[in-house]
Amino acid sequence: MRKIVFAFFILFVYSFCTLFYFGYMKYTEVYSYYGSSGNEVRQIQTKLKDWGYYKGTVDGIYGYQTYQAVRNFQAKNGLTVDGIVGNATLKKLGISTTTTNNNSNVNLLARAINGEARGEPYEGQVAVGAVILNRVKHAGFPNTIAGVVYQTGAFDSVSDGQINLSPSTTALKAASDAMNGWDPSGGCIYFFNPATSTSKWIWSRPVVKVIGKHYFAK
Repeated sequence: MRKIVFAFFILFVYSFCTLFYFGYMKYTEVYSYYGSSGNEVRQIQTKLKDWGYYKGTVDGIYGYQTYQAVRNFQAKNGLTVDGIVGNATLKKLGISTTTTNNNSNVNLLARAINGEARGEPYEGQVAVGAVILNRVKHAGFPNTIAGVVYQTGAFDSVSDGQINLSPSTTALKAASDAMNGWDPSGGCIYFFNPATSTSKWIWSRPVVKVIGKHYFAK
């Protein structure tokens, strides 16, 4: 009986640590790991393919072949063999961590815009992106884009899974414009649709601008 209890305890600790580890990565820096996709994965695959570690298609999807190629590369280069492409592995691959993280942040911001403001005027989409960036700079919110976007209960697009949809070209452009400093919201840290919002608290915030169906508030 003690062995069974101990086994369950070990399984619980392992599961908790795994969730904490990947949760920590999501809220700090955006790394590439099994299941990731996007331009940074294509860069990783291209480098690994050029050096003979990867034999698959450069498709931007971090699948099993990419995972094994990364592990082999890490083993040959004295890195921690975990199949996760963090800063140390990116540096060895010759990929700029600044460029990679910026690309990841733009993509995540675009996915949030796409999920929250798809169909809204372009200015309104940029404003939604600006609100997220304003939260990053605000002391009352997490200090990374991933932290703000994935903060529990913050955005419906995360709750209903729309955050996982591929962002439109418009959303990507809106994300870039917001990242480059355009803030149509005027410094707001909240936005909501009065026709669909179920939060009574949000109405206590001073509304300073209306763009399309969204109210923007401080």
